[in-house]
Amino acid sequence: MNAMGVGRTAEQVLALAPDEAARRAASRFGAAGPWSGTGGAEGVVWGRCEDSGGTPYRTLVDTAGPAYACSCRSVRSPCEHALGLLLLCASDGTAVPDGEAPPEWAARWLSDRRARVAGAARKEEGRPPADPEAARRRAERRAARVTAGAEELERRLADLVRGGLAAAGQRGYGLWEETAARMVDAQAPGLAGRVRELGAIPGSGPGWPVRLLEECALTHLLDRAWLAADRLPAPLAATVRTRVGLPSVPGGATVRDRWLVLAQYDSGDGRLTTRRIWLYGAESGRTALLLSYGAAGRAPALALPVGAVVDGELTPHTGSGQLRADLGEVLLPVAGPGAPPPGGPVGAALDAYGRALREDPWLDSWPVTLARVVPARAEYGWQLADADGGEALPLTGGDRSRPGLWRLLALSGGAPVTVFGECGHRGFTPLAAWSPDAPSEPVPLL
Repeated sequence: MNAMGVGRTAEQVLALAPDEAARRAASRFGAAGPWSGTGGAEGVVWGRCEDSGGTPYRTLVDTAGPAYACSCRSVRSPCEHALGLLLLCASDGTAVPDGEAPPEWAARWLSDRRARVAGAARKEEGRPPADPEAARRRAERRAARVTAGAEELERRLADLVRGGLAAAGQRGYGLWEETAARMVDAQAPGLAGRVRELGAIPGSGPGWPVRLLEECALTHLLDRAWLAADRLPAPLAATVRTRVGLPSVPGGATVRDRWLVLAQYDSGDGRLTTRRIWLYGAESGRTALLLSYGAAGRAPALALPVGAVVDGELTPHTGSGQLRADLGEVLLPVAGPGAPPPGGPVGAALDAYGRALREDPWLDSWPVTLARVVPARAEYGWQLADADGGEALPLTGGDRSRPGLWRLLALSGGAPVTVFGECGHRGFTPLAAWSPDAPSEPVPLL
């Protein structure tokens, strides 16, 4: 335990960085030299950092938020100074005295922040209830537009199959983009995304007609499911609505637990950055996915270091899988290591993915934990194989695009390891691993 309220390794701190530049810059401030006036209390740490300028930067981190403040006014959040302060805490537990009274500037920031949070809560409580009738009419109008888009897409798919898949490679991407734009106009962004994926397949390498036919079949299945959504079981109907692009909404029973942070990684399309955070509940045995978003060039607000254990409530979303969840309250860091989720052999992981596909045929992957597997080189690339003999799963991404592969190889050293990741039709994406020598310390692989 330290001033942050929970022990973190340097690797876990650097996982909070919004980009590689911030990660590199933070390493300059992870020692005691640049810092003065450091202190901490109740999950809040502060200090003054000497950078290239003449005036020290006032830096404060509230790990319960998490929230960061620094007088450097960097557009990054957290900035390199906030990361450096957390690195200092991680490297030397005595460098930041615990139980200190915050200086005036830190106390003022904390008071202002608490006032803003309380004001937002009062504003939310005082907001008049939404008009259910108006909401119903808006939902009906959007559903009608999505239905028109699905019917148009069905005609486009029929024309494609009637004309032959070979001709798809001669038409160029323009027709696909036009169709995708029509789906956006129909307020069906999920269908638009699938159309853009279809447009990227022709000419993408040997066997592309087969891949195009497979994706066309899945898109056709989604179209037909939307058009018959009123006759589907409620969980599957909720999944279909989400797949076509309607918002996913929380609707399950709230789950209170101590959650182990298994993985955190970002993806983006140039306009939006999406952060995916996988959690595992120690008591419920539940795996949950938190999503957080940031505008282009900005890191999402929610950041949880891999390996941390947090206490709080999550509310699952409706749908067949019910993996995605929303925060019911702020997640508070707690002390103590977290054991990895119970794992199994490769065959059990494939069975789990198969069962998930039965509930959601458009599922790209499913979270699983592999126990006692060994990374090995095969004819077609790297794979994770059962150490006791049996089956193996190919790793996605290849050598160059998956630097975490080398970290996994170094961790294993030829011995069995436990690996958490996403199992899908393209293979297995490793996200975190545990060695037998440190079974409570996950190593991030992304």
